[in-house]
Order: sequence, then C-alpha cells, then structure tokens
Amino acid sequence: MILFALALAAADPTCAAGASGATCRAVAASSAHRFADAAAEFEAIAAGASGPQKDRALAAAGNMWLAAGQPGKAALALDRALVGTGLQAEQRGEALLDRARVAEVQGDLKLARAKAKEAEGSIAEDPFLWYFSSALALRALDLPAAEIAINRGLALAPNEALMLFQAGHVAHARGDEAKARERWTRAAAAEPTSSTGQAAKEALALLAAPRLPK
Repeated sequence: MILFALALAAADPTCAAGASGATCRAVAASSAHRFADAAAEFEAIAAGASGPQKDRALAAAGNMWLAAGQPGKAALALDRALVGTGLQAEQRGEALLDRARVAEVQGDLKLARAKAKEAEGSIAEDPFLWYFSSALALRALDLPAAEIAINRGLALAPNEALMLFQAGHVAHARGDEAKARERWTRAAAAEPTSSTGQAAKEALALLAAPRLPK
C-alpha cells in the first residue's frame, strides 16, 4: 500500500472546509473505512496540486479506490500517478504493486505479473510483494516462479501467516503434502483467529479428508 507522504496530522473531526481541510478529511475517511470518500478527497487534493504532491495524492486515491472495491477508478488514478515523475523509490514501488493488485482484480494476470515484476526494483524488501507474486505465478501455473517468490517472502518474514499459507499452496502444487501440512499448521498457529489462519485450518482439513478411489 502506498504511503501517503504528504505531511499528515492526526485526523480531526473538525476538519476545515474546502481545499485546506482535504487532507484531514481524507485521513479521517480512511481511518473510518470510508474508502470511497477518502479517494474522492485525495483526488481533490491532486486536482489542486502539481508535481510530486499531485502524483502522491493520485496514488493514494488509487489505493483507496481499490479498497473501496472500484478497480476501474483505481486503475485510472494509479496510471495517472505512475505517468508522472513524482513517485520515487519505495513510493513508486508501492504504487506499482497497487496497480498489479488492481489488474489481478480485473482478471488481467499478465499485466498484474508485469507490474509486480517492475515493483521488485524498489520494494524487494516488502514480503507482501513476494507473496502476491507467488500467488500470481501459481495461478498462471508457473510453479518455479511461484516457489522462488514465496521463498523470498519467507526469508523476509519466516513466521508470518500469509507467507506460510502461500508456501503451503506451493508445496501442495509441487506434490509435497508433508511440507504443505507443516506450512499450513504453522500458519494456523501463527494467527488462529485471522482469515488467513482460518483458511489454513480449512486447507488442513481438506488435506486430511478421505479421498475417493480413482
């Protein structure tokens, strides 16, 4: 997720009206999970800005549109942000990763993999990038790439449930049920009540279920 790098103060329920309060309102809306409202405020900021500030605001808007479940608007905002030169280093990498996530939601796996690959140059230390890249590769039936990516993610976050969960899927796709079981067991133990932990438990249950004879 792109870090909105403007000078953001803590959200105040008494945000000023007009352009002067747009940043405050955007942060408040995001904190309240009113993502579409936050996106609109960030786009208002972008409309009155130029250079790096405009690109950062557009990238933040794209991230919020994605969170709001509106990938078309997210793609437009992120593409506008990435055309400019205001996003540098990690900021650009996170915007590229968001663009890859949008493409995945829209069913364009080729574009998603291309944007994730481009993001590697600046956010190679982000474990989520490698989780996401592995998941994309596995969907594309590119098992070697999926394994390389999740191994990089595990090197950065060896005990994170999301990494372990994906590693279990890669092991299962490779035919290594023992390794899949070990990864999913660790994922379930790491976050027993989270959605990832619950999904790991479900995967373990399916692995243990009796199989019909062929």
